Amino acid sequence: MHIATSQPSENRKRHGEHIILSLTYIGKNSDSNNGIELARLLEQWRRNNEKSGVTSALVVNDNYFIQNIEGPRPLINEILVKLINEYSHLGPHLSMVEEVEVRRWDGFLLKYLTSSVEDEEYTLKSFSAGADFNPYLMKSTQITSFLKAIFEDTESNKS
Repeated sequence: MHIATSQPSENRKRHGEHIILSLTYIGKNSDSNNGIELARLLEQWRRNNEKSGVTSALVVNDNYFIQNIEGPRPLINEILVKLINEYSHLGPHLSMVEEVEVRRWDGFLLKYLTSSVEDEEYTLKSFSAGADFNPYLMKSTQITSFLKAIFEDTESNKS
């Protein structure tokens, strides 16, 4: 039901659109195709959500991924419902949800982890429990630090 109002900004605030949520979740590739289908799915996800004002940071390898998405509270809640209902094959596990004053990401950031020395350093910087990237073994604080370290380094390389 849509109710017309003479003050659209007040109506907007009625549903919490002015409150920015940050949602972090982890997932795994349930297919045995070295991440190709996962990459396609995540690209489709990016295109759909980019239009709606969501920003994101995503770290992925052939087996696992970590994604942080930020946007208006109602939209993030819709995305969470969709994750649970339509993407259960990814094994999504919620890591953290918090209100933020300022978005951390500008657009959609992506880091594909390879077996390079540099990427192994990220994984081994006390973020992961073990030599391989497996966010299911990481605590929420480790996941947050991991994302921050990867994308801070990316941003500082641009300057």
